[in-house]
Amino acid sequence: MTSTATTRTTSSTARRASSAGRPGRVSFVGTGPGDPGLLTMRAAELIRTAQIVVTESPAHQRLVDSVRAGASGTGGLPEVPVVVDGGYTDAGAPLTPAARGRIVVKQARGGARVVRLLAGDVLSHGTGSEEAQACRKAGLAVEVVPGVPTALAVPAYAGVPLTTRNRERFAVARVDDARRIDWTAYAGDTTLVLLVPAGGDLTPTVSAAAAALVAAGRSGDTAVSVTRGGTTTAQLTTVTTLDAVGTDLAAGVDADPTDPELADADVVVVVGANVDLREQLSWYETKPLFGWRVLVPRTKEQAGPLSEQLHGHGAVAEEVPTISVEPPRNPQQMDKAVRGLVEGRYEWVAFTSVNAVRAVREKFDEYGLDARAFSGLKVAAVGEATADAIRTWGIRPDLVPSGEQSGRGLLEDWPPFDEVLDPINRVFLPRADIATETLMAGLQELGWEVDDVTAYRTVRAAPPPAPVREAIKAGRFDAVVFTSSSTVRNLVGIAGKPHPSTVIACIGPATAKTAEEHGLRVDVLADSPSVEALAEALADFGDRRRVAAIEAGEPVIRPSERRAPARRRAT
Repeated sequence: MTSTATTRTTSSTARRASSAGRPGRVSFVGTGPGDPGLLTMRAAELIRTAQIVVTESPAHQRLVDSVRAGASGTGGLPEVPVVVDGGYTDAGAPLTPAARGRIVVKQARGGARVVRLLAGDVLSHGTGSEEAQACRKAGLAVEVVPGVPTALAVPAYAGVPLTTRNRERFAVARVDDARRIDWTAYAGDTTLVLLVPAGGDLTPTVSAAAAALVAAGRSGDTAVSVTRGGTTTAQLTTVTTLDAVGTDLAAGVDADPTDPELADADVVVVVGANVDLREQLSWYETKPLFGWRVLVPRTKEQAGPLSEQLHGHGAVAEEVPTISVEPPRNPQQMDKAVRGLVEGRYEWVAFTSVNAVRAVREKFDEYGLDARAFSGLKVAAVGEATADAIRTWGIRPDLVPSGEQSGRGLLEDWPPFDEVLDPINRVFLPRADIATETLMAGLQELGWEVDDVTAYRTVRAAPPPAPVREAIKAGRFDAVVFTSSSTVRNLVGIAGKPHPSTVIACIGPATAKTAEEHGLRVDVLADSPSVEALAEALADFGDRRRVAAIEAGEPVIRPSERRAPARRRAT
């Protein structure tokens, strides 16, 4: 059997990966049950620097993308690794342990840095030990990086403790076939964790295990929790009993098996009295935005901090670019400004966006310049995101707004021109072609001369794929977060209006006014114009909604699960 490498590679990486004469090395990395946040620091480092990554499931490709995206602001990444499927054949059938071992050995023999990803912990379950033995027999160096075991992490995310002061023991069993297990060994009151492999038929397997436990002496009233998609935002836990678990699962209480977040992970079943503590200890599935599908109308790169904030509240953020950044039509203006910067023409450089930083940096690369050209200059950033982009260049901003993260906030802290203290009275202001005049006018009022230079153009992005447009119009997104008036106009222009049931959240009054002008009712308005405040405001909205449903004795459902006939216009 052979594996299929994806096209995510570069020619130089491929050349290094195939170079002979160097000893091969394989790092076996436990990825935990699903949440990338559970990776160890060593695991993340190895994934970032790998030349070849051998995955176990489709979820691992998403994990690799997530780890590398999280490191994109740390000064650059190595070349994109070759990603090899080490879990399934081209026909979609699971590979045998021997075949998996052969794939790993083959990839490492060329001397590349190979990382083998395995769900959960490397040596606790699965084929990790067999693959590592195959590598050692082939003369390859092996490193093992443990991962958080699925049997420990998923019950913790479900709010089910495996031990308490009165119940100090638990046991773990993997259930491929309930008939092959001696269930009498688990007849006592020890908490039992059952791992049901992904891709199997859940209901018959769990039903057979429950029946066997009852036959072995366990009470039919013993509490049971069944968790699918553990540690992901698709996590769903069903609480039942040994007698009722088969009926509840067959009735569809368990999660949708077609959800890709659920198809790759083991199902975790906990049996024992400790399951009753979930009502008090459930923390993950009770997050205010748990499971919400939130549309962020920005590029993935720009949406990073906002998406992370939303994820922290339990949401799944999906970025849809609404603008495309293009070079200026007249590059001579930027060329002249950069030459003036090098020649000492400016006292200040004011960056109003991450895109402005990127545009100037690209121009520097074109001229063979680096951060040393900023020596003697003062550098201002309109907000922390822009300041972070400047820092990755090796430059520490001299001025970041202490209050509102905007051009207005920057002006409040900007010093007036002083003929004695300031040898030069000119400011270099690289920005977008559609930027407002607020900052330039304010600097001129403070006595500064401003070179207002178009560093880049913003044009409306191409429409998103048809499934995304349909999801927006049909209400399959729970919320949309707008970070500017242009994101409102552009999203409506390229994808249409969000469905009336979709929650609309805006970063400030101007953005909210634009949304209302487009016939949308604004449900959430941030207290201050920052992505942190916007995420918190949406989370507060979700929390109030959840509490109201519970107090009314109604099920807690997401906005996408309720279709309103029409959205009322704001008054």
